[in-house]
Amino acid sequence: MERFLKFLVVGTIGFLIDFGLLNLLQSTVLPAVDANGVDLRWNVSIAISISFLAGVLSNFTWNRFWTYPDSRTRKIKTQLAQFTFINFVGWAGRTVWITLAYPLFGDWFYPVLGNLPIYEGLPADDVSARIGTNITLVIGVFIVLFWNFFANRYWTYSDVDARVRFDADHHH
Repeated sequence: MERFLKFLVVGTIGFLIDFGLLNLLQSTVLPAVDANGVDLRWNVSIAISISFLAGVLSNFTWNRFWTYPDSRTRKIKTQLAQFTFINFVGWAGRTVWITLAYPLFGDWFYPVLGNLPIYEGLPADDVSARIGTNITLVIGVFIVLFWNFFANRYWTYSDVDARVRFDADHHH
């Protein structure tokens, strides 16, 4: 349970990096729609891939040194390769999900969230795309969280002893 809670803290940091960078990219160099309201799905895919990679690098570092410090019996290159592979699977599923679903979720939630002050002055198509991307990102992160935890726990960090340890005072 302690490791899972640490994993959640690390994941929250990674999510904040992922979410923040995604929104920064969409509001600057990789908008979800162009000035004419044309949907730019490739921009969305690229933005969520860049933001995902930044979150993964943060997560790997924090997990190796804080969540699973006793896993450092393995070479960092091996662990990074395993961690990257597991996260690549999560990224692929998440990218397909977000790229396909964000327009629908944007249309659904635009009437509820489209008037928020952060969207003031932006074209409706852009606001709808950003809302949809953010909502599908949150759903995707939640689903991938469980895949990442269990796949990493039992493969990347399989050298960590999962047994409960008791000190000598607890043995009678």
